[in-house]
Amino acid sequence: MAKTIISTDKAPAAIGTYSQAVRVDHTVYLSGQIGLDPATMTLVEGIDAQIVRVFENLKAVAEAAGGSLSDVVKLNVYLTDLGNFAKVNETMARYFSEPYPARAAVGVKELPKGALVEADAVMCLGA
Repeated sequence: MAKTIISTDKAPAAIGTYSQAVRVDHTVYLSGQIGLDPATMTLVEGIDAQIVRVFENLKAVAEAAGGSLSDVVKLNVYLTDLGNFAKVNETMARYFSEPYPARAAVGVKELPKGALVEADAVMCLGA
């Protein structure tokens, strides 16, 4: 089992002891992304902008791994306010099409850097 580390400057650099993504065979595990602008490494303002930035960051990492968001089979979304779940659904519909990936949405007390939303994903590339 060989693992390949995925990295791109089109998504925020890791801010801890993790990789942006790790590929093992045909599966890519994308680390959690918050609404950091990759150019400035600062959090974008507001829930709507953060949700878009999260999906843009995931998209950049997926593409760096040789795939796209259409290859995502599992998505986990973490929100500091589950009242924003409808906004996640609305924005997610611009990035994903049917058949949608499996998904979990979890309410959490807080996220790194004071983020309002975070998402991670598992992607499966063609065998």
